[in-house]
Amino acid sequence: MQNQLMEILQEAGEHIKNAASMEETEEVRVRFLGKKGKLTEILRMMGSLSADDRKTVGKVANEVRGSIEAMLDEKFAAMKEARKAEKFKTEKIDVTEPGVRTILGVKHPITITIEEISRIFTNMGYQIAEGPEVETVFNNFDALNASPNHPSRDFSDTFYFSEGILLRTQTSPVQVRTLMKEKPPIKVISPGRCFRCDTPDATHSPMFHQVEGLAVDEGISMADLKGTLDAFAKELFGSGIRTKFRPHHFPFTEPSAEVDVSCFKCGGKGCRVCKGSGWIEILGCGLVHPNVLKVGNIDTEKFSGFAFGMGVERIAMLKYEIDDIRLLYENDMRFIQQFK
Repeated sequence: MQNQLMEILQEAGEHIKNAASMEETEEVRVRFLGKKGKLTEILRMMGSLSADDRKTVGKVANEVRGSIEAMLDEKFAAMKEARKAEKFKTEKIDVTEPGVRTILGVKHPITITIEEISRIFTNMGYQIAEGPEVETVFNNFDALNASPNHPSRDFSDTFYFSEGILLRTQTSPVQVRTLMKEKPPIKVISPGRCFRCDTPDATHSPMFHQVEGLAVDEGISMADLKGTLDAFAKELFGSGIRTKFRPHHFPFTEPSAEVDVSCFKCGGKGCRVCKGSGWIEILGCGLVHPNVLKVGNIDTEKFSGFAFGMGVERIAMLKYEIDDIRLLYENDMRFIQQFK
């Protein structure tokens, strides 16, 4: 049996030496060391030997296995090196060849504006809330204290799917959903797309973007709203910006206001951007109407809140001096590339 083991070692060495590929070398390993290999068959026959013979033959068998495994490892290593060397020859890189220019994409100005607005408010502790673009009439109008005869409900202003389902005309329904789902304190902004029946021109589009904000807690007043929006305007347009609040009316806030900022182009002296007034309107706001808070079963004797909303396209057009809203949707790369 020892002679057989030595013959197996010699035969295995010859086959390993003559193997011309990784696959052939693997076949040799299986032939001699596999479950049905020659060395394995010899080891199975050791059960018929005496204890002394098993000890002697076992030692030789282990030495033979070790030698075959060592030869196989050496062969595999040599094969890998040879394959790597061949690969380097066929796949070598010519470092003198000119590189291929990679054209990097750029963010759309609307995306840039939404991200900047979101960054400012999240730094103030606001969370970002999202909602569906297909909404219910209840969330879009009724829950926001809009009267049944409000002009915005007309078919000429709103896209309806059915009597109770529509494309949201504002992101305020996200505030309604937040009020019904969460309990004060609440601080959220809701950026997203909105839809209205507008004829496209230089300042109107049937699809546009808004960012709405909502804060509800104990003791919130108009002073908190003014301080928040003044800080936002200074962060967005520059520390020298001044804000002005003008009385207005929105069905979901009382009192309501529109916010103007001093023209960041002329500093308030009057120019083409501000149409000579020195001021630019940027958003609407107010204290949340008690009827809206009641939709979320919020105790209006204990809690109050403020809300605000701004058009992203308007902010982008003002900040980047874009004179036609249609440029934001025509996908002209010559226009988009300017925002690198």
